[in-house]
Amino acid sequence: MARVRSVIPDLLLAQRGGLFPFVPVCLGLGIGLFFALRIEPPTWVLIASGTSGGMTLLLYLRSRSALAPLMCAVSMVALGVALAGTRAHLVAGPVLEWRYYGPVTGRVVAIDRSASDALRITLDRVWLTNVPLSETPTRVRLSMHITSESLTPRPGMTIMTTAHLGPPGGAVEPGGFDFRRHAWFLRLGAVGYTRVPLVLWEKAGRNRPMFQVRMAISARVQAALAGEIGAFATAIITGDRSAIPQPVLQALRDTNLAHLLAISGLHMGLVSAFAFALLRLGLLLTPIGLRWPIKKIAAAGALGVAAIYLALSGGNVATERAFVMVAVMLLAVMVDRRAISLRAVALAAVIVLALRPEAMMGPGFQMSFAATTALVAVFGAIRDSTHELPRHRVLRGVASVVLSSAVAGAATAPVAMAHFNQVAQYGLVANLLTVPLMGLVVIPAAVLGVLLMPLGLERLGLGVMGLGLDWILAVAQHMAKLDGAVRPVMTPGASVLPLIALGCLFVVVWQGRGRWVGLGPVALAVLLWSGADRPPILVAEGGTLVGVMTDQGRALSRPKGSGFVARVWLENDGHGLSQPAAADLWAAARGQVRHIHGKRNAATFDGCNAGELVIASADLPDHPTAARCTVIDAPMLGPLGSLAVTRGVDDTWIIEKARDRSGARLWNNQAVRDAQ
Repeated sequence: MARVRSVIPDLLLAQRGGLFPFVPVCLGLGIGLFFALRIEPPTWVLIASGTSGGMTLLLYLRSRSALAPLMCAVSMVALGVALAGTRAHLVAGPVLEWRYYGPVTGRVVAIDRSASDALRITLDRVWLTNVPLSETPTRVRLSMHITSESLTPRPGMTIMTTAHLGPPGGAVEPGGFDFRRHAWFLRLGAVGYTRVPLVLWEKAGRNRPMFQVRMAISARVQAALAGEIGAFATAIITGDRSAIPQPVLQALRDTNLAHLLAISGLHMGLVSAFAFALLRLGLLLTPIGLRWPIKKIAAAGALGVAAIYLALSGGNVATERAFVMVAVMLLAVMVDRRAISLRAVALAAVIVLALRPEAMMGPGFQMSFAATTALVAVFGAIRDSTHELPRHRVLRGVASVVLSSAVAGAATAPVAMAHFNQVAQYGLVANLLTVPLMGLVVIPAAVLGVLLMPLGLERLGLGVMGLGLDWILAVAQHMAKLDGAVRPVMTPGASVLPLIALGCLFVVVWQGRGRWVGLGPVALAVLLWSGADRPPILVAEGGTLVGVMTDQGRALSRPKGSGFVARVWLENDGHGLSQPAAADLWAAARGQVRHIHGKRNAATFDGCNAGELVIASADLPDHPTAARCTVIDAPMLGPLGSLAVTRGVDDTWIIEKARDRSGARLWNNQAVRDAQ
């Protein structure tokens, strides 16, 4: 024991100067711990965590004790819990706890498209008939299923319609993606749809000028570039993806090119780099270049351009994260520090986690920082080693593009596989054929087009941009049609991604040969993933759909309806079936499970067999044989959420409830919110 006590301080002392990248890791552990809790921690626990963590950090920050880094790590975990809890309370708002149908009035604050390709609007300043203001959601989101001509929603206008609303849905299976939690941090208290044309209640004022500028630029871009190309260009310039058709989105996803749509690290980095180079070159051609530190001036100007791009794009989470990373690197240039380093990446991660702790749970944050960390580590290792990239400028550029695409693809692959349940087999080739064009043609042309808009000459830049985007779409659509373009992957257990992340981070950050210890958690994660099992029986919330695993894949009880739930189940299974194909397998699964959907079918219930599991989306009438089987109908399903069912060794049915897995938290329990 004494030997262990002496080894730990020696190990920590050997890492002096290289431990800062572990700060966001420990902060993330605390945030993950908060979201993993099944009981909402009282406010005093969050205050105590933040206070004790802060005091411990201040106490040991400048301490010369060998164990000071360990105590700082513990304090960062405590601060992570406090940050996540504080954020959860700051975004708190009313959640609609019942089904509502009636007039809805609100101001348009966001416009996008749903997974079913329907135009979707988000409203704030919401008013609902006969609903007290204290119970009215802060924001609601409506999908517009309108067949007749309707008012075109514009940013800032107040509209009125008649809509169906309900609370945000929970996880589609126990332990799955929790949309209620996601909606909570978006301040969405209700979601629904409307089939009634929109009515203008009040014209757009000047209270959201940047949103209106975004949409005005979107209109100018789509006027210059028609169709899919214009929609793609709009997404890159303003972040408005509402005009992109679903087939185009799918082709980009199937070829691992969807990241070209989101205004994230790639776009923000390219725009900033182009602005930096342009400003520096311009200043070199003036007398200022001989007297002033033009590199720092260009960095400051590029930072301003990045800030404008952030505001223009709508400031979503991905763009905010990218701006923070670019800002840290440009500020490093301004203070004569190395711009691209693990410290800069770690500082950016700390800032993002402090502002939006919930971002850590999403694929955007995970993929962005995985790619950035891997690229910085690999190119840093090449820089510090005896191995170099080819000296010839063209060969060096080609090698850099190939290496960066391969490294970024490998780093983000586990995250993409876990969240999206697929591998794009030709993703590396597609990125090699398109990403260089983004940097050399598309982004510079986009900047030129925006700069020329006040003069009405935007077509000069946008036309060149359109040529580049046309090539990118052609590559995506061609490769998406190739055999084997997409390989489905089974969703892993909850511990797999954290193990991979912690192991890989240890390999990258730790100094010395001991870093290879990090391969142990990665190997364990791969083993757990390869042996992952899927629930034999899944029941959707409300009993609207049942899925039973068979040798050919999951059999679904309905060929239509509950399409989102069906798609998620089948994707998580990793079998690649469509809902109609899965419904064709239902006959083979009907012997052990019976699904009764709708009130009419429930009224004709004529009993059940011994040991049978009966799932009904409506209230079943009493029947003498019901005692011989397990019946779960509407009154029982209401508070349970989705279910995962397995048969025990004694032939009894073991039921796992989504509400039990998600626990009693602010976002899914009215009683907890009232108690807070």
